[in-house]
Amino acid sequence: MFLEVVTPTKKVFAGEVSIVTFPGVDGSFQVMNDHAPIVSTLKKGELVYKVAKGGEDGVEITGGVVEVLNNRIVVLADGLVEA
Repeated sequence: MFLEVVTPTKKVFAGEVSIVTFPGVDGSFQVMNDHAPIVSTLKKGELVYKVAKGGEDGVEITGGVVEVLNNRIVVLADGLVEA
């Protein structure tokens, strides 16, 4: 499935992934291939994704919205937490 993570100022990530864990407002949740369509709000926390070719990566977001539809995930993040 394809994941795209964007903020108002830049594209953070775009690529094929096998699983994504989100910091949902009502608790964390995961999305895998062929997931049912959803739209959900996100709170501040770590968004972790497993790249389809192996390896795990992630970014810490300040909140936002995610849409899952037809094996495409779009995350509109309010911003990133700077280290």
